[in-house]
Amino acid sequence: MANMSSQNVTQDRMDAYWSKTRRLMFTILALWVFFGFFIHFFAIQLNSIVILGFPLGFYMAAQGSLIVFVVLCFWNASAQNKIDEEFGVQED
Repeated sequence: MANMSSQNVTQDRMDAYWSKTRRLMFTILALWVFFGFFIHFFAIQLNSIVILGFPLGFYMAAQGSLIVFVVLCFWNASAQNKIDEEFGVQED
């Protein structure tokens, strides 16, 4: 990533960049906590819902959370690239 301060970027523009980056980071973190911990606290209640023959609580613990984590990784990379391009600090 290019250094923003070396491009004669105003402080307001740097603050806007880090604000968007921080918001993305906290959104990803909140979703990670939700699918990594919160969902599993309710596994027994979720087991009353059956999808493709598997109880939802089991599915979320065994596969669902892992799928969500991979999707979050790709979404984070894509969203951060868009933010970087918006502020002109993308990698070549």
